[in-house]
Amino acid sequence: MAARVSIRVDASARMGTGHLKRCLALADALEAAGAEVSLVVRAIDPVAAQLLARTAWAVKWLNAPAGQAASRPSSAEDPPHAPWAEVSWQQDASETIDALGAQPPDWLVLDHYAFDARWHQAVTHALGVRLLVIDDTADRSLAADALLDHNWHADHRAKYAGRLLKPPRWLCGPRFALLSNAYRDAPRYQPQADVRSIGIFMGGTDPGGISMRVLAACRDVGIAGEIEIATTSANPKLADLRAACAASPPARLTIDLPDLTSFFARHDLQIGAGGGATWERCRIGAPTIVLALADNQTAVVPALAQLGAVRAASLPGTAMPDAPPLTTVLIDLLADAPARARLADRAGALVDGRGAQRVALHLLAASLQVRPAILNDAEQLLKWRNHPKVRSMSIQGKEIALSDHLDWLNRTLTSPDRWLMVGHRGECPVGSIRFDRMTNDQLEVSLYLDPDLLGLGLGPHLLLAGELALAKRLGRPFTVRATVLPGNTASQRLFETCGYHGGPLQYAKSVEPSHEDS
Repeated sequence: MAARVSIRVDASARMGTGHLKRCLALADALEAAGAEVSLVVRAIDPVAAQLLARTAWAVKWLNAPAGQAASRPSSAEDPPHAPWAEVSWQQDASETIDALGAQPPDWLVLDHYAFDARWHQAVTHALGVRLLVIDDTADRSLAADALLDHNWHADHRAKYAGRLLKPPRWLCGPRFALLSNAYRDAPRYQPQADVRSIGIFMGGTDPGGISMRVLAACRDVGIAGEIEIATTSANPKLADLRAACAASPPARLTIDLPDLTSFFARHDLQIGAGGGATWERCRIGAPTIVLALADNQTAVVPALAQLGAVRAASLPGTAMPDAPPLTTVLIDLLADAPARARLADRAGALVDGRGAQRVALHLLAASLQVRPAILNDAEQLLKWRNHPKVRSMSIQGKEIALSDHLDWLNRTLTSPDRWLMVGHRGECPVGSIRFDRMTNDQLEVSLYLDPDLLGLGLGPHLLLAGELALAKRLGRPFTVRATVLPGNTASQRLFETCGYHGGPLQYAKSVEPSHEDS
């Protein structure tokens, strides 16, 4: 039976669209990994419905807020962003429980800064589910089984010190950035000697009208060329923005793009807000000036600027007044092609576009499966095997040529004494496992994961799934032996976790078919 995952998330003119967009990227990855996905969304205003009009996911709508909840003063115990929910945490928890109670999911994902550990505990206890919290503010108590913070930070454990009611599984840093599939293989920006055009994206709603101010700043410093502003139909100042573009040619407005991959790649300089689109621009390698427009952006923007991945700037009244004025930064970067190229290079090194897949596979790791390898797996298997991370942990650590690999794979697939399997979850292959017969009842195991999927807890599930599949095939008891290189503590932990004895370099485990397999 497919694993079920529900995602509790909102969007509104006040909150913006970034939370919902990144959760839709996660929903895509979860579906590709074989999960059944549903969304739980409150109809705060029309913004969420506009974004979800064409979605394929089941959406459970919570009631629109009654009265003027947004202006109601919060309790001293409430998180700083509590007003974003426009209802009390107790009401939201109760309605979420009612929405999911008939068929509780295996995992609940919460992407909402308005709710703290009180909501977390009430909902998880009522539904008996595991909880992944998506956060980057560290401004409230959390009670999560897994914590996703895709912002860069030198020490996430220090960042959340004193906020956690229990230790979570950490999914932190830009390698977990929740980007849509469009960014996996999207074209990268190619650095140019001159700034031929500028792209501006200040978020899906931009309620402060910052896009118009950025456009004016560009013209103030003498930029006469093309400027493209991207936004959505949920922008409350859309009419004013149209008028501003019409009055400042050649400026044009682009609305409701399905994704911003081409937009980020076609301009020689980007100006944007420090929200989730920051990671999209990094993935494309777009030279970017970033403004912090919300308090939760004031930590990540300076950190990325210090890494040399973006340039930070400010406008009067924005959230990071100590940053240099936007006009100053514009003048500097317009005249410095090498600096723009360095921004592109350092930004592109931070994000690889597989973050949503990593999160999905972590949530679904316990239901990982294996299948027999086939000849069409050759390219994927060789790519994994020749990766430096895998070779460093292999007994035979040299790089393997394609012709040698194909010969080996043909022999392996036809051998009666060797079993090669590919681990997968849904459409996502994650690694390989091989058993070689040593004697009649003695087998040696070797396995490796896709090097880009390390640290997700997949290894034990791949090993146990391989053992189970082989037990079903052989139908009799056998002993599995494993050899570990000195210093490979990760493999030592793997075998010990899966019930192997011995160590630190030689391990063994007795495996018997279950009654169901016999």
